[in-house]
Amino acid sequence: MSHSMQHLLDRRTSGFSLERPFYTDAGIFDAELTSIFYREWLFALPACQLEKTGSYMRLTVGAYDVIVVKGADGAIRAFHNSCRHRGSILCEASQGQVAKLVCPYHQWTYELDGSLIWARSMGPDFDPSKWGLRPVHLREVCGLVFICLADTPPDFDSFAELARPYLEIHDLHRAKVAHTTTITEKGNWKLVWENNRECYHCGGAHPSLCQSFPIDPEIGGVTADGGASPKLQAHFDKCAAAGAPAQFRMEGDGQYRVARMPLNEGAVSYTLTGQPAVRRPLCRVSIPDAGALLFFHYPSSWCHFLPDHSLTFRVTPIGPQETQVTTTWLVDRDAVEGVDYDLQTLTEVWLHTNDEDRRIVEANQLGINSPAYSPGPYSPVEETGVIQFVDWYAVTMSKALAPRKVAAE
Repeated sequence: MSHSMQHLLDRRTSGFSLERPFYTDAGIFDAELTSIFYREWLFALPACQLEKTGSYMRLTVGAYDVIVVKGADGAIRAFHNSCRHRGSILCEASQGQVAKLVCPYHQWTYELDGSLIWARSMGPDFDPSKWGLRPVHLREVCGLVFICLADTPPDFDSFAELARPYLEIHDLHRAKVAHTTTITEKGNWKLVWENNRECYHCGGAHPSLCQSFPIDPEIGGVTADGGASPKLQAHFDKCAAAGAPAQFRMEGDGQYRVARMPLNEGAVSYTLTGQPAVRRPLCRVSIPDAGALLFFHYPSSWCHFLPDHSLTFRVTPIGPQETQVTTTWLVDRDAVEGVDYDLQTLTEVWLHTNDEDRRIVEANQLGINSPAYSPGPYSPVEETGVIQFVDWYAVTMSKALAPRKVAAE
């Protein structure tokens, strides 16, 4: 598959959608897991989701099953969900809270830091210190937890240093989860991303979101030189003067981006009225109309951080034509539902938007499944963000396939 995939990449035309196999082929999907999802840093969850000692979340990434757990020392760690005895999974539920990590098969028992503390009848020569759980690389930046499945992970510090000044004023260490949803979209993960990276479709597809989110292509797109119109630059400058870094920054070969973008005139949050969803802010931004800090990190996450609440989105590929999208709404830990916020008002815009996007992606996939499909041109006005994502994907896959290409030659 690597040879034929490289051929498809070599003949790709930038500015056009990808050929049909990229959205349908099981071999290409497996190559993407190996070359991207098993190598890159992936967004796992907001740290506040693990509230108490022993709180855990279970994540599936392709063939891998990972537990992310909060230790007695307050540190969050990740481990492969596989007992070192005979490989049984340890945690069967998708999330929960445990005192220790106990294998349900033979009760091998691990501390929350992964060390093996009890294994019955293993003989006098057995050394428990050599049989702790296999760790998964984990890093946290300003309350966002990332994992990496690679033996040697790529650099994380550059991303963390770029994102920290933008994120830290959003006080995610003070956050709690108000709501979370996971939906399954019957479409390729790249179609989920392509749809996310443009608002060409928003006016006709997202009536709820468009009450607050601008359909201006400059808001969601990427300018070739990273510049901004005078109107947008004025917004960046106003936010910066108020202590909220806003200037568009894109780094890491285009893998991640941050920018604090304005909302529609008069809107301050993602609600049908444009008014705040939460009375108690989750932020230290001194102006109410700072807009939304829009952040993406390929291949697994985009997030929106507003003055009153924050939203995280995680993209998990399940198969060539199936993708899960997990959305989490975060509010200040002292915000009281029914007093400081109404859950329906907080969530309805993105519940509508996610479902609308699901239908769009599924219809897109069905059309691509037809042998009549061929790559079409992206709009150089409206779809610059899509072009940027697809170019990043193609370059990343070509780099990953290059060693195999050289070896084959």
